[in-house]
Amino acid sequence: MKEQRVPAGVVGLGLMGTSIVTCLVAAGHPVVAIDKDAARRRKLKQRVSVLLRDMRREKLLSKEPASVLKHLSTSGDFAALRDCGLVIESIFENLSDKREVLRKIENAVAPGALIGSNTSALPVTELQRGARHPERILGVHWGEPAHILRFLEVICGAETDPQNAQKVMRLASLWKKEPTLVRRDVRGFITNRIMYAMMREAFYLVENGYATVEDVDRSVRNDMGYWITMAGPFRYMDLTGIPAYAAVMRDLLPDLCCATNTPKLMQEVVASGARGISNAKGFYPYTPAEAKRWEKRFLDFSYEIRALALKYAERPKN
Repeated sequence: MKEQRVPAGVVGLGLMGTSIVTCLVAAGHPVVAIDKDAARRRKLKQRVSVLLRDMRREKLLSKEPASVLKHLSTSGDFAALRDCGLVIESIFENLSDKREVLRKIENAVAPGALIGSNTSALPVTELQRGARHPERILGVHWGEPAHILRFLEVICGAETDPQNAQKVMRLASLWKKEPTLVRRDVRGFITNRIMYAMMREAFYLVENGYATVEDVDRSVRNDMGYWITMAGPFRYMDLTGIPAYAAVMRDLLPDLCCATNTPKLMQEVVASGARGISNAKGFYPYTPAEAKRWEKRFLDFSYEIRALALKYAERPKN
């Protein structure tokens, strides 16, 4: 069976689960989508259809969306995953809940099926504990929107078979990703460790009166935001002169925030019920119309930045 035709499953049909389903079905997989919420299951094909039409418009999909949707089915029963060679779990970030879902997946699929957890920070080794076949469980960390971004991290837990990790890496290339293999399990993996260090400092600057939320966003957007699509931190230091960074590190690193508690501002915003543009309430004020406009802008930008990144992508060495 060709790899792109391997039946795939996705458990959890929230924002990311929906875009993961879209990515997999667009790549040619027959997809079984699982969620206990019947309303989410009923709405899935409509939501995926909209995303597939956008992919078609942006030339990321060669087939008609209607023909692709024929290969998507939904169920509330894990037994529907029985023929899947790959299943991605994408539920809320809670260790015990994810473990429970992974065990249900294991009970449903064949021993050789691969199981990936779309976790942002949970150690894969902890997710493997108690599994019958821990060697086939990996972290598969997607970015949102998953059907557009080239980003994907494949994370090995302590008991992951490296050959299984390589299988997922090959599949990721069929999904039009540029995957990264995280060879040793570490909480947060690569991008989240770096991003949350930045977010901690951003909260520190706002909470201590050095800048407003708008100021921080503007500075990061107009500095880091302009180069980071082309060059990661190490390439950027190569491009702009390494010794200067060593000098700054000597003086600045001891002064950076090293707090281990969730920032007070974050706690207050979450306690207010804010979820971001999904309920038009966040660090910025939104009307419902403004939230919808930002949602569309983010998707449009994601397509455009993908095209720009590909224009400057490194070519494989012969």
